[in-house]
Amino acid sequence: MAGLNGFGVQFKRGDGAGPEVFTAIANVSNVGGPSLSRNTVDVTAHDSPEGWAEHVGGIKEGGEATVDVNYDPAAHDTLIADFNDVDPRNYKIVFPDPDATTWSFAAVMTGFQPTAPVDGKLSASLKFKLSGKPTLS
Repeated sequence: MAGLNGFGVQFKRGDGAGPEVFTAIANVSNVGGPSLSRNTVDVTAHDSPEGWAEHVGGIKEGGEATVDVNYDPAAHDTLIADFNDVDPRNYKIVFPDPDATTWSFAAVMTGFQPTAPVDGKLSASLKFKLSGKPTLS
């Protein structure tokens, strides 16, 4: 298989209700992340073979997810509530593959940056810091 077209990916926001309903954020033009990473712990000892440093896996980090949108104040300014909220909210990234692969995670919005060029489209970049383990399904 050569690859998949990214057209049709959705970034969805949970409403916090039970059962939770997820609604796609409108006019998404680009989605990045989550940017998973892992720290390492140095376990080098005086008897490490031939003086080479040794490491084991440490704490895992969900990193950030980024979303770029064709900015529509009426559709996107409601997301300022997410920025003002200190508690994580649930989000999903749904991919357009045949299985509708989904990353689900809790995150705190850490950035909302609209851009309004003189000769171009309104856009905005949104950043989300993951909290806890993301789920891939």
